[in-house]
Amino acid sequence: MITVTKTYLPPIKEYIKYVEEIWKSGFITNHSKYVLSLEKKLKKYLEVKHLFFVSNGTTALQIAIRALDLKDGEIITTPFSYVASTSSIVWEHCRPIFVDIDPGTLTIDVKKIQKAITSKTKAILAVHVYGNSCDVEAIGKIAKKNKLKIIYDAAHAFGVKYKKIPLVNFGDISILSFHATKIFHTVEGGAITTSDDQFAHKISYMRNFGHNGEESFFGLGINGKNTEFHAAMGLAILPKVKTFISRRRKLSKLYDEALKRAKLTRPGLFENLEYNYSYYPVIFESESELLRVKNSLNKHNIFPRRYFYPSLNTLNYVKKYSCPVSEDIARRIMCLPLYESLSKEEVNLIAKLIIASQKEVS
Repeated sequence: MITVTKTYLPPIKEYIKYVEEIWKSGFITNHSKYVLSLEKKLKKYLEVKHLFFVSNGTTALQIAIRALDLKDGEIITTPFSYVASTSSIVWEHCRPIFVDIDPGTLTIDVKKIQKAITSKTKAILAVHVYGNSCDVEAIGKIAKKNKLKIIYDAAHAFGVKYKKIPLVNFGDISILSFHATKIFHTVEGGAITTSDDQFAHKISYMRNFGHNGEESFFGLGINGKNTEFHAAMGLAILPKVKTFISRRRKLSKLYDEALKRAKLTRPGLFENLEYNYSYYPVIFESESELLRVKNSLNKHNIFPRRYFYPSLNTLNYVKKYSCPVSEDIARRIMCLPLYESLSKEEVNLIAKLIIASQKEVS
């Protein structure tokens, strides 16, 4: 079976070394040795001032919205993302205002943001789609002009840099996902980053029930902590991430070459980007063609994914907005398998099957 992604697991001996130390210490949660060590190493790797390891990327988004005090406000966001980008806004009693996407990069169309701003707008929550950077400079100018906060959903953008600056350094807060499907993972997990000391203080207590020591509280919080076991997985994987990115780059170039004769287009990368090759999305000429190709691959035990589908402005718990570009792309885009252990032969097989499926009806 070839799946859209495959979780990397380090040699079990490497992980067991950490587990044995956890057993000896008896400390398995509450910001113990390995959680603190992982946070320190991630801050260095990602070149960020503050980083907080949390239970998952969705919790990270919820805490970010709370830390910026956005409750009951409007948040401008993209309809082209994983559902958590929108559901977190609604869950935190805010209103998502959808702005359509740029047809080239598939990130939020900055030319349409200003028109969506009202007196109730409090923030922009933009997504680095497939690890591809938003226009962070333009968004920064819009936010400054209108006195808005910025949250970047960088769930796919681990290690990505724009003009040699890590993407997680832009905006007021960025969030990361360390889910098992990501380049860097902790099985389940996520992180919140910020350069602002005040926001950092709020995040630090919000993820831990609001505690100020054992018997007092700074304010409202939830249980957003993560464990020593999850941190240990991250510590075992982090040294290998640059190798993973290099391997994915080679596989992506193999796809590029193998799919030259296919009737497909690819999203364009934003300029001046050091990319992490998180995904390999392809856009078909029609939804019917996508479904035909998907069915053909499935018959050969190959399972790509319609990522992202549907367009989030069509969810049944949000106000409807017209986002024709996002709705069109969501119907026609699919991510092909991409992971470190994928072989050259498997890439060529996938490409061959796609081309053959397209020829059947041409």
